[in-house]
Parts: sequence; C-alpha cells; structure tokens
Amino acid sequence: MAWGEQEVDVVRQDKPELSNLSEPVRFKRALTLLLMTLVLPGSAQIVAGSKKAGRAAWRVIAGIVAIIVFLVLLSLVWRSGTINIIVSPTTLRIVQVLLVLLAVGWAALFVDAYRLGRPLTLERNHRLTASIVDGVLVLVVVGALIWGSTIVSAQRDFVASVFGNGEKSKADKGRYNVLLLGGDSGANRIGVRPDSLTLASIDADTGRTVLIGLPRNMAKVPFPAGTEMAKQFPNGFEWDGCGHDCYLNGVYTWAMGHKQHFPGVKEPGLMATQQAVEGLTGLKVNYYVLIDIAGFQHLLDAVGGITVDVGKKVPIGGIGGPIKGYIKPGKDQHLDGYHAMWFARSRAGASDYERMTRQKCVMTAMLNQLSPQKVLTKFQGIASASKEVVQTNIPSGELGTFTDLALDSKKLPVSSFSPVPPLIKTGDPDFALVRTKVAEAVGKSEALDKGSDDGDGKKSDTPSSVSPTKKPSSPGKTPSKPSTDVDDVAQVCKA
Repeated sequence: MAWGEQEVDVVRQDKPELSNLSEPVRFKRALTLLLMTLVLPGSAQIVAGSKKAGRAAWRVIAGIVAIIVFLVLLSLVWRSGTINIIVSPTTLRIVQVLLVLLAVGWAALFVDAYRLGRPLTLERNHRLTASIVDGVLVLVVVGALIWGSTIVSAQRDFVASVFGNGEKSKADKGRYNVLLLGGDSGANRIGVRPDSLTLASIDADTGRTVLIGLPRNMAKVPFPAGTEMAKQFPNGFEWDGCGHDCYLNGVYTWAMGHKQHFPGVKEPGLMATQQAVEGLTGLKVNYYVLIDIAGFQHLLDAVGGITVDVGKKVPIGGIGGPIKGYIKPGKDQHLDGYHAMWFARSRAGASDYERMTRQKCVMTAMLNQLSPQKVLTKFQGIASASKEVVQTNIPSGELGTFTDLALDSKKLPVSSFSPVPPLIKTGDPDFALVRTKVAEAVGKSEALDKGSDDGDGKKSDTPSSVSPTKKPSSPGKTPSKPSTDVDDVAQVCKA
C-alpha cells in the first residue's frame, strides 16, 4: 500500500502517520470530517473510512436529487399533475418514511465520522468540543428531518380528513364553479346552516375568477328541471305562510328535515343548496366548500390574520346579543382571526348586502396574502384548523388542479356580481335577469383573457380588469356600500 493511500484510508487501527500528526492538526481533522458529513453525507467515509458506505450514501443522495430535478422539470410542463403526485396520500406516506430513514442514516454517518476523528487521541478540551459539535449537528439535522416528517404527516392527515374520494367533476364550458358556503353551527340548528353563499366561477385555463355573491334572503328560488327539489317545488322554493323559511338559505334546512326525498344522500342540504344555486345562476356547480364561520377565526389565526381596509366601524356582536365592541375604521388594518371573523359576519347596523361585500374582501385578502411560503411555514396550524372548520366534496385528486388555478388567480384581479337591489328585488326576483347578468359578468371576465396578447391573460404583470367599453367601477366611500357589478373587488376593498 502506498504512503498516500495509508494517509487517507484511516480505518480500524491507528496508523503511524496519523499518530505523528500534531494534536491541533488531529483536532482540525476531526472537525473537518464532521463538517464534510454535514455538507455532503458520506464524504468523510470516502476520505477516511469505508468507501463502500460512502458510495452508498452518495447513491441515495443522487437518487433524491434526480427525483427532485424530475419533479421540477415536470412542474414546468404539467404543474397541476405534479402537485397531484406530490400531495397523493401514497406519495406522502413514502416521503414520511423516507425522511425518517434519512434521519437515522445521516445520524449514523455523523457518529461514524466522529469515530473516524479518533476522539481518544485528542486533548480533553478538544475531545469535548468535537463531541459537542457532533451532538449539535446530529440534533439539528435529525431534528429538521423529523420535523419535515411531521409536516408531511399533517399534510397527509389533512388531505384524508378534508378531501375525499368524491366524484371528479369536469369543467363546464371551460369553467369550474365552486360554491363557497359560510355557516353558523349551533345547538338550535340542523348542522351548519349556510348564511353566506358565494359562487366562485373560475376560468379553467387562466384562473381568472368572478365571485357571484348570492343574498341569503333570495325568495322563490327555482331548481333545475328533473331534480328532486324541482319536483317538490315546481314553482320555486315557497309554500303558504313559509315566511323567512323559504329563503335561499332555508333550502339547506328544509332538505335536511326531509331526508326521505334524498335516499342514499349523506348531505341532502348541500345537494339541494347546490341545485338552488344552479337554478338561480344558470351555472353548473362543480363542487362546494363549506366553512363553519364560528371556527373560521382559528384558521385565520393559523395564517397570522389578514390586512384589510375598514371603511367604517364594524360592530362585534349584536343581532340577538349585545355589541361587545367595534372594529375601528382605517386603511391597512391587520385583523386577527377573531376580528376578521366579525368583519366578515357582522350584521348589526348593516344590511346583508354590505356584509356580502365585506366577505368578498376577506376572500380576496386571503387569496392575495397567503403566499406558498406562509402556507408552508404555518402548515400544521392551517391543517389542524381546516380539519375542524372546512368540509368539501372536492376530491383529493383535484388538489393539483385547484392549487394551480389559485396560483394563477393571485396574478389577476377578481371581479364580482351580486344580484341585489336596486337591480334585483330579492323578495320577488327576476331570475331571467339574474341569469343574464351572471352570464354577462362571466363573459366580460373571459373577454379579458381573449383580448390579451398571448390569449390566456397571463402575460401582463398587472392585467386590466376593466372592459375597454366601460369605465372602471368607482368604489364607494366604504366597502360596506357595494356596487352590483364590480370589476376588481380589491379596489372596492381599498375604498
């Protein structure tokens, strides 16, 4: 064996060349081996230990890097599919196990690198220092990998708890229409009755979104022909002396109280409400997302709250209880979960239509302010809160599609339409006019993408939300005073 090979192949026994090194040099060597293991696991073994073990570690690293590079390249051409692969419960379980195995293997390499440093040949202080460095590196690296494993576990549990294996719904006429329901749960209520209803109509190619706010007090709502609700209410949702019970938000309660008409349906209230929205707007509802407003504050707290402009003071409480305080007016008000919840739900001293606008402001703020980085760093809190307050029939296999659309939507203004007075009389609505105006709002949004240079609305960094034939909607003095048709919700919310 050549002298040079003896110097680097320090294995299982002290070599004369190593024992001839000065103690400070041996100390530096020991630290170097530990740092090499941190930067490139297995390199210490290649240089001073078992080359077989070092090469095995390098093969594992190369395999991981190859998978990451493949996924990055795949995401460039098929982002939604890549996200679906990554968030698949099977993939997440494999990643979780892999992270634990990596933690154990990396820790073993650190221990072996410490051994290769020959700690018994070092002075007491240097041996203690090397031991501390090795221990710290093991704790940091293993701790980080185990923490990553818990995040992956939370993601898997979140997907399994919130999203199911429901039936996939294809985009209708190039759009996904998702019904966003906000409801208050209580001991005197059947389930979570929807008091806030918004239909998000999303372009399946660009993510450009129109929010259609639906008044909960819309009367005589029709249902699509052939549905069970249409059979029960051929002239719209009303009966003699029904009063407030025959409003739009009463559809859920009626269906839940008459489950015999919906055999085999777990949530007839949600099915009936979707049918009511389809009859009202003329749009097919692909999916729903139901959020318990009472628990919504925990979700907002998990993401650190939101920042909105508050046009006038908003009561906390009221309507059946005392007013406990106010959300003060002002620009760029940062609201925690509790205050953001009341900003969205408060009705004291305000109409339902004002509250609908505030709710759109909250939705827009969450869309614009929840960056992927924030979601990643706060994911455990988000996942825990979401399992308690979110219910949806979006299948887990569609997560990639909607995450992809959400990332695109962040770059584009969100427009809205609300069938409210004076255009629409909610007590005696002109449903043909409602459906016409909904179609116009959707068509106007789609025209923006068709008129862009690249045909998909993504080229401009700040694309216009205003039709060239119409001046932009002028925001009122407060976001509590909405227009029926709004080109950019964000601009109204900044009023």
